Amino acid sequence: MFQADTRYRTTTQSALGILEVIFFATARSVRKSHPNAIVGLAINMIQTMTLVFVFYIMFTFLGLRGVAVRGDFMVYIMSGIFLFMTQNKAMGAVLSSEGPASPMMQHAPMSTFVSIISNALGTLYIQILSVLLVLFVYNALTGSVAIDNPVGAFSMLLLAWFVGVSVGLCFLALKPWFPQFVSIASTIYMRANMLASGKMFLANTLPFYILKMFDWNPLFHVIDQSRGFAFINYNPHYSNTTYPLILACVLLVIGFMGESYTRKHASMSWGARR
Repeated sequence: MFQADTRYRTTTQSALGILEVIFFATARSVRKSHPNAIVGLAINMIQTMTLVFVFYIMFTFLGLRGVAVRGDFMVYIMSGIFLFMTQNKAMGAVLSSEGPASPMMQHAPMSTFVSIISNALGTLYIQILSVLLVLFVYNALTGSVAIDNPVGAFSMLLLAWFVGVSVGLCFLALKPWFPQFVSIASTIYMRANMLASGKMFLANTLPFYILKMFDWNPLFHVIDQSRGFAFINYNPHYSNTTYPLILACVLLVIGFMGESYTRKHASMSWGARR
């Protein structure tokens, strides 16, 4: 009655089967925050708009609007907030993906690779929709949204997501071995990006000794480059896209190597307490 499936599957069929599993796992990850996808999207939009409003009030009352680039002040704020939230959400999604000891791994098509990719894609889907809807609402209220190079600005959003996925994958590989350390370190990293990401200032206006305190952060480069694409009169001199891209690729390789090693040594008893 119960027999193993002995049908021959070509490489193309296997690839299509994996893509199908990733699609359904991505849909599951999108609905994980709330059973209603529309409500889940609304919650993410409210989080983004709240952070934009808080920074607008802070810049206004502290008299920091003068440090912004000439142009639409709200676009200046949103260019930092969107990328900051995208990186943090991507890192958190990958870090919270199912591990090798999860009950979901008992289903044959499922794997930790599928779980990681689906969580990352689900976050990217939600973030892109949130960004488009927030910009649509702002455009409806003000009449126009002026972005000099939308394609370049969108590519920086994707790069911020890629950096978040790579960092989250490294934390995920360490999580079963050092759960408390990973929890603290990931929280510190996300909180440090509130300042170290550079979303509150322009790299061109910083003195060199202060600039050296921030240029280690790939998100700092991504946000500064995104403002170069968003504003016609801003040309970033102290940041680039090569550094975050190469660093993200290196971290991605290290993360997958670490995750592979962890998966081979996984045990259901890791979560046990004496």
